[in-house]
Amino acid sequence: MNLSFRTILVIATLFLWSSCSNEQLDVNIEPTTPIAVDATTQVILDWNQLWCELDRYATGMRPNASTRALAYIHLAAFEVCVEDMLGYTSNKNRYTELEIDFTQREANVNVSLALNACYARAIDHFMYNIPTTIDSKISLLNQEKQTILSENVSEDVVLNSIDWGNYVADQIIAYSLTDTAAESQIGSPQPTSYEPPVGIGFWTYSDDAERALFPYWSSVRTFVIASNETSSVPPSLTYSEDTTSAFYTAMQEVYTVSEAARTTDTEGLWIAEFWSNDVEGLMMSPPGRQISIANQLIQQYNVDHESALVLLLKLGFSLNDAAVSTWADKYEYMVMRPSVYIQEFIDPAFQTNLYPYISWPNPSFPSYPSGHSTFASAAAGIFIHHFGNTTDFIDRSHEGRTEFNGAPRAYTTFTQMATENGFSRLPLGVHLRMDCTEGLRLGYEISDAVNAFDLSL
Repeated sequence: MNLSFRTILVIATLFLWSSCSNEQLDVNIEPTTPIAVDATTQVILDWNQLWCELDRYATGMRPNASTRALAYIHLAAFEVCVEDMLGYTSNKNRYTELEIDFTQREANVNVSLALNACYARAIDHFMYNIPTTIDSKISLLNQEKQTILSENVSEDVVLNSIDWGNYVADQIIAYSLTDTAAESQIGSPQPTSYEPPVGIGFWTYSDDAERALFPYWSSVRTFVIASNETSSVPPSLTYSEDTTSAFYTAMQEVYTVSEAARTTDTEGLWIAEFWSNDVEGLMMSPPGRQISIANQLIQQYNVDHESALVLLLKLGFSLNDAAVSTWADKYEYMVMRPSVYIQEFIDPAFQTNLYPYISWPNPSFPSYPSGHSTFASAAAGIFIHHFGNTTDFIDRSHEGRTEFNGAPRAYTTFTQMATENGFSRLPLGVHLRMDCTEGLRLGYEISDAVNAFDLSL
């Protein structure tokens, strides 16, 4: 198997998780003032910020339907502006079922107004199961931005721009509906038709609330790389109850690290909670977290709106395709969650550090590979491609939260951030190290493919 440079790099850094996190103790994190951005970029930032709030409160979407929503929303935004973007072409020539008639676009379109209308319509469609008080913010932001952007703009331009934004959003929505595999699943994320196969060491559920989440997601549309095109690496450890086995040792590591985080290792618990993003209503989803990071990076690096649209399109594609491949592997290998093993063979009283926030101890799907870790590197690979690996990034996604430790954390490279994110699942108590190792590898493989995806042809 040929490994990319970035894949080799992440393998070399997999065991640096502890040292990476320890650096945080010496970082003096001061508030920063975001760099001013152009008006069109501000439209992007404002809608991304609202999307993260919607994502937090959406039920039954995370993480799979959230990644799908991101791919289509940012595809729509890209298509609204692509005719004005030098060196880029529409995706209608890349996807046979995507139909966009660019003769529908009037010559005097204001891209800020068009983007605003497109985001409002696309987000309203793709984000669902949201409390009315939160969902109503879509129309409020749409009207607020439209009022501001319409100042000193002729009525003709305003109407043409809104029409174009709505038209493109409608075409993307129509395209999404042709993915019948996804459409049939988003309404039933935990189908009663699925019963996990029985086997020694296999994952299973203990209550209806813990039933398999999106067990058929491998059949969902991908945009760049399909699950049968990614490398599928079987688990490196074989199930064993022998206390001298490598499998037992791996479970013991999860127990030791997560118990230390709960009792004495304050930074371990900080890392676990900082990256968790598991809890509906409390935190945004794991893929949503990457949009929060992207928003901060766009501000930090003063990214123009065209470059931001490309970044977000590729990020959406990478996260979407990562979910499809990861879930294909999860339901092929059926690896059990650590807490089940630990409670039976190590400590009957053990609970994950996620358990205080939810009604059952684990995410509702098999353990290997870690979806968190895959999303971390699927995003980091995109960030590295756009900004280079070296950075001075401070993640403020949870700044000010008091329900858990969301204090900002600082990073000097994107691989460092992805590695910490990926291995945060050990102190949380929900994954084995091999789950995280494979997730990080797989995510970089997917981001490599997305970075190579030519948007100019």
